[in-house]
Amino acid sequence: MLNKSLIGLVLLGLSANSGTIKIAVAANVSYAINDLKKEFNKLHPNTRVRVTLGSSGKLTAQISHGAPYDLFMSANMKYPNTLYKNNIAITKPIIYTKGSLAYLSNKPKDFTKGINLLEDKNIRKIAIANPKTAPYGIASVEALKNAKIYKNIKAKLIYGESISQTVSYTVTATDIGLIAKSSLFSPRMSHFKENINWKEVDSSLYRPIDQGLVILKQGKENKEVKAFYDFVLSPRAKEIFKTYGYQLP
Repeated sequence: MLNKSLIGLVLLGLSANSGTIKIAVAANVSYAINDLKKEFNKLHPNTRVRVTLGSSGKLTAQISHGAPYDLFMSANMKYPNTLYKNNIAITKPIIYTKGSLAYLSNKPKDFTKGINLLEDKNIRKIAIANPKTAPYGIASVEALKNAKIYKNIKAKLIYGESISQTVSYTVTATDIGLIAKSSLFSPRMSHFKENINWKEVDSSLYRPIDQGLVILKQGKENKEVKAFYDFVLSPRAKEIFKTYGYQLP
């Protein structure tokens, strides 16, 4: 028979875990997620939102191998669709926002050249996200191929495992990078100026980056998980995404 002190410890452990939801979030959303959490907690002050950031491909692999997440905010629809087909996600994937690509450089660049700027001989290293694991990498390669410059500049490419690592490479190790436009709305990026350090990539060069949301098996019948899911699809969340450079679905 359990003694009182042991029962107390068990109850303490349960109460410590109650009200906590675990969310796997694509790296490009790292710049908006704090504002999303802050606004959500105004409505649900007792719910603790724990976020794990990473590339959508790697997060999907973790989820497929049993990682205990309740909800997944992917950078595209491919990965949540896979989870849904495999009965790991319990809700049909829905678009919660649309991402855009941008060029970024520490030094001023002549962005009037458009994507052909990347062929400039003075640009020796170009950062992009890894197309094998990151949807923004897939979009970057698609844009380069559609512009018919991929073969010419392929040797210059430096790959980041996620879009956040790509941003890091862009500002520390390369001449220019193709990054998520949303990253430019982080306060620490405010010194970069549009048309001087950055410019949006022509959206006709790549398919829209439809970002997908699903509730996972672990979040089934959890009212707090459903509340966060509903909030991400709400008008207030759409306003937040818009301030971070996303397009509305």
